[in-house]
Amino acid sequence: MRPDGRRWTPPLRRRPGGPDWAGQGPTWRQARPALIADALKRASTRPSGNWFVVGASRDVPEGGRPYGRTVGGVEVVLWRSVTGELRGGPGACPHLGAPLRDSRVVCGTLVCHWHGLALDGTPFAGWSPYPVHDDGVLVWVRLDAVGGEEPAERPLVPVRPTAGGAVDAVFTAVGRCEPQDVVANRLDPWHGSWFHPYSFVDLTVVREPRGEEDDAFVVDVSFRVAGRLVVPVRAEFTAPGPRTVVMRITEGEGATSVVETHATPVTGEGDAHPRTAVVEAVVAASDRRGFALARAAAPVLRPLMRRTAGRLWRDDLAYAERRWALRSTGRFPG
Repeated sequence: MRPDGRRWTPPLRRRPGGPDWAGQGPTWRQARPALIADALKRASTRPSGNWFVVGASRDVPEGGRPYGRTVGGVEVVLWRSVTGELRGGPGACPHLGAPLRDSRVVCGTLVCHWHGLALDGTPFAGWSPYPVHDDGVLVWVRLDAVGGEEPAERPLVPVRPTAGGAVDAVFTAVGRCEPQDVVANRLDPWHGSWFHPYSFVDLTVVREPRGEEDDAFVVDVSFRVAGRLVVPVRAEFTAPGPRTVVMRITEGEGATSVVETHATPVTGEGDAHPRTAVVEAVVAASDRRGFALARAAAPVLRPLMRRTAGRLWRDDLAYAERRWALRSTGRFPG
């Protein structure tokens, strides 16, 4: 018996013999293009406050080297002050354009490696900082010229399990597509057990979005562990913003765990060869007593979690890239 009075159950279940990949029920009738398009359209109208996910919090360590990325065609550099506070701004040195991502941080000050111009995160020599935010798992930057919306003081961070009781890992990949193609992939849960049979089986969408007030896909699915060993859960997919989709486990093993998929444009709007960074944060939690061991082993588990995400995104980026290729040439169905 568990401390909360519930009967103990094993985390893994043995899946009874069921249909193989070709024998499962087709889902193409349920995965209606108009339904996915409507969900995507609603997501695209939700405000972001011009905030973009740049990477993982641990990618910008205190006392470490600067961290550089390109967001919407804009070079961005991030680093930390001596107190660990996140700093950020344009990634080109205002003197002669040196790439600040290749420079050094000395006592919390970013020092250009070309001529020694020093930036402490405040305006100097034509360089002005960008608003940045560290939510403990991901780092964000606000780019008003790229977002073009009404600025918000802080990004909308999805509700997550308590930080001290969870294990998080962040995976990043880049594909030739636009953010909407990544979001559309995540708003099509029906492809899961067809396109990713190595990870998902027995997937059923038990409830579709009903409009703005009830805009979630509810899915019953089993995560494949090995052979017939699976972990059955109920999960909910929502899109709280134009570039974010959140999968939250609502019932079953790991309830409250989330997978946040953030689609950050690398190239500027209208680029003939768009590229989008997928930054996916997995925040896993469990109320099982033994999960404390998993938290202690987090440094070992994170590479495994990233490897699992990478296998999925190898296929899902192919989906997103194919969608963009069809859209860009006027061949997309519907």
